[in-house]
Amino acid sequence: MKQLHRKDLFGWSEFNNERNLDFHSVLWVREGGNVLIDPLPMSEHDHGHLQRLGGVNYIIITNSDHCRDAEHIANAMGAVMFGPSGEEESFPICCHRWLHDNEEVLPGLTAYQLEGSKTPGELALLLEHTTLITGDLIRCHIGGELCMLPEPKLTDLHKAIQSVKRIADLPGIKAVLTGDGWPIFNHGSEALHRLARSL
Repeated sequence: MKQLHRKDLFGWSEFNNERNLDFHSVLWVREGGNVLIDPLPMSEHDHGHLQRLGGVNYIIITNSDHCRDAEHIANAMGAVMFGPSGEEESFPICCHRWLHDNEEVLPGLTAYQLEGSKTPGELALLLEHTTLITGDLIRCHIGGELCMLPEPKLTDLHKAIQSVKRIADLPGIKAVLTGDGWPIFNHGSEALHRLARSL
């Protein structure tokens, strides 16, 4: 796994030929149990790295299109899975807990619901007020510039725009780790505000 902008954050990626961009997963290493977010299948190298860092205790899935390899990893490593409450009735895999808007998932990690995306109640996660981790709605197809999921894939354009603007108004965001596309490691708030103004 790659070291990200913090010593306690790591990531691994998979290039998607159809969309011509990378899909990403994030590991947060913490004393109370490590957290995986939207985990892709892991190479033998990355799995070994994860084990050396203490394994995984929790897995958070931001939306049903990002289940990826979560169930397999959870079963293999005994991790607890969290999913978006907006999809509780239809989620394709079993979760131990369903996350709601503005809920503290674990100390220092807050979940926000985004409406109007391609799935109900998609989650964005804010780590210690400075690192935003997104699923599908907020993405980055061109290095340094955030964008929104294309309109044909949205269920409600107005709600999606309002969700993006709400996230942009959160103070102090330094980094935006997107599920799809490029990460932004600095000036995250500025990139979010540019996106919000463009909508």
